[in-house]
Amino acid sequence: MWCIGELGLPFARYDIGHKYGGNDTPEFLSMNPNGTVLVIKDGDSASIWETGAILRYLANRYATLPFWPEELEARTNIDKWAEWSKINIALNFTAPIFWQVVRTAQQHQNQAEIAKAIDKLSHMLDIAESQLQEHDFIASDHFTLADIQFGHTLYRYFDIKINRPRHPALIRYFILF
Repeated sequence: MWCIGELGLPFARYDIGHKYGGNDTPEFLSMNPNGTVLVIKDGDSASIWETGAILRYLANRYATLPFWPEELEARTNIDKWAEWSKINIALNFTAPIFWQVVRTAQQHQNQAEIAKAIDKLSHMLDIAESQLQEHDFIASDHFTLADIQFGHTLYRYFDIKINRPRHPALIRYFILF
């Protein structure tokens, strides 16, 4: 939804999955056989699922400079940081930290494992910290697709109650959103 908003695109949103259900219906499964969200359908085009694929589709179809440049090297740099954030940040945050803190009853949380996961994630965020000391945004000095891929995880990271190592450039960056 963030990317759609940034690009100023019209949309209709349907609450499906989790507490809303509906993601196991034949109609939904015909759009995404995994039965998971996110899914978009743009006009008569085929359904698209997986966050990265959706972001790239929207960028390729609707975005302009500097969000998604035409020049291959600049676009590849943005793609590199988007993939980096998905593989190194989202995967090291979502299940081992977010789900443990937000979706696990406190009495069942393994604080030692959460602390270990935060430490591992912190080393990955050190890379972002270095990049953000040199640039205003994660891939360049302009807001790009990579910032959405990275930023949606950072929102959850800064929204939950955990002990976070200091990353001042990361905090400055997050405040921009």
